[in-house]
Amino acid sequence: MSGSAGADERWLVVNASPDVLRQIERFAPLWPRAPRHTPIGAIALTNGDLDHVLGLLSLRESQPLRILATARVREGLVDRNAVLRTLARTSDQVTWVALEIHREVRLDDIGLGVTAVPMAGKLPVHLVGLAEPSPEDNVALRVRDLASGRTALIATAAGSLDAVGPALHGADAILFDGTFWSEDELVARGLGKAHARDMAHVPVGGSEGSLERLADVAPSGARRIYTHINNTNPMLRAGSPERVRVEHGGWEIAFDGMDFTI
Repeated sequence: MSGSAGADERWLVVNASPDVLRQIERFAPLWPRAPRHTPIGAIALTNGDLDHVLGLLSLRESQPLRILATARVREGLVDRNAVLRTLARTSDQVTWVALEIHREVRLDDIGLGVTAVPMAGKLPVHLVGLAEPSPEDNVALRVRDLASGRTALIATAAGSLDAVGPALHGADAILFDGTFWSEDELVARGLGKAHARDMAHVPVGGSEGSLERLADVAPSGARRIYTHINNTNPMLRAGSPERVRVEHGGWEIAFDGMDFTI
C-alpha cells in the first residue's frame, strides 16, 4: 500500500509470506530502481505466524528494513528465535517500530498512518506453551492515507466477530479473513484435525460466519474483499454456490496481483 505517487513512491507491505519474492516479481511498483534499492518503505506484521514472517528472511539484503510490529510479536520473533537475528547484520540495518494498540504510527515518507487494533487470535504454534496469550498476539491494521484520510482495514486472522464493529468503523475498504468457508473444512476433507476457530479463523459461511454477521456491521459503501483464502475454500471457484453467495452479499474475492485504489 502506498499513500504517495511518482517515481520515488514508497510502499507499505503487510506481512511477509514465504512467497514474498514471487509477489514482488508480479508487482512492478515493488521492483528496485537501482542497485541495492527497494521501494519497500516498511513491513507491518499482523502476528508472528510463520506464514506471515518467513518472507522477512528472503528480504534480508544490505539495505535497511523497517518493521512494524507489536512488542509481543517482536519478542516472539527476535528474543525467542535466533534465526531472525540474521536480519540485522549491522546495528542500523533493522528498525523495529512499535505498534501500540489503538495508537497510530505515522509513516510520513510513505504517506500512511498505521493503527493496530486487537483482533481475537492465538499464539503462533511455535510459541504455544512458552508464552501466555496477549491482545498483542494478533492485530488488524487500520491503514490511513494521510492526505485523503481514506482508510483500509486489514484483518488476516479473526478468531471471533464479537466487538469487531469498532475496527471496521469508518473504513473505506475492508480486507477480511476469508481463510475457510466452513468450520470443519479441513476435517471433512481429511486434511487435518483442527477446526477453523481452533486456528483463529472465523469461517465465511454459516449463520455465525462473517458473510452474515458482517452484513449489518461493515460500513455502507465500503469496498469489501475477502483475502487470506485457503485453497480448500470453495468460494475460490468461479460459479460455485459459495462464490455466488459471497458476491451477492457485496464481497469480492482477492486474487494474486489484485490492484485497486480507495
